[in-house]
Amino acid sequence: MRQKEKGSKELVERLYAAIREVGKQGELTREVIAELLGLNKTDLAGVDFLYSRDGVCTAGELAKATGLTSGSTTALIDRLQEAGYAVREADPGDRRRQLVRLSDRAHAGCQALYEPIRKDLFHFWSKYSVQELQLIESFLIEGIQFHEKSLEHLRSSQPHFRKTKEKFSSKARKQP
Repeated sequence: MRQKEKGSKELVERLYAAIREVGKQGELTREVIAELLGLNKTDLAGVDFLYSRDGVCTAGELAKATGLTSGSTTALIDRLQEAGYAVREADPGDRRRQLVRLSDRAHAGCQALYEPIRKDLFHFWSKYSVQELQLIESFLIEGIQFHEKSLEHLRSSQPHFRKTKEKFSSKARKQP
């Protein structure tokens, strides 16, 4: 483990603020892309995942990626299919299972929006050395793993917070 240097607390605080800002900018970007594609944010999450998987996945993979229940995932696929963004296909490897495939129209729309961003990001990242990129990659992977654990913790604490939310909601209704 590396030795802490003087001023590291301030640097960590600035890093925390910067990462929150990156998250906020990413969310704003997703909102604009959803609007341009005529989708809500949940439906965009499905389309985005499909696009990142070369346009095809199982319903289970889509559910895991979006955090939706199986019923909500079915509704998502129904909406995407009705809007012309996705189609259901039989899995050639397992006829009991269906695949969800991004439509050609949706793929073209995603490519038109995402590829210029990807190109600009690759250009931006190319200014870093291989060693710097490896450090950034490690940092991001560890951050993803941290957030996955945080999500598990938050989900396991839902009953407690649901009771707290109900308590606050009932107090708010009683006030004039």
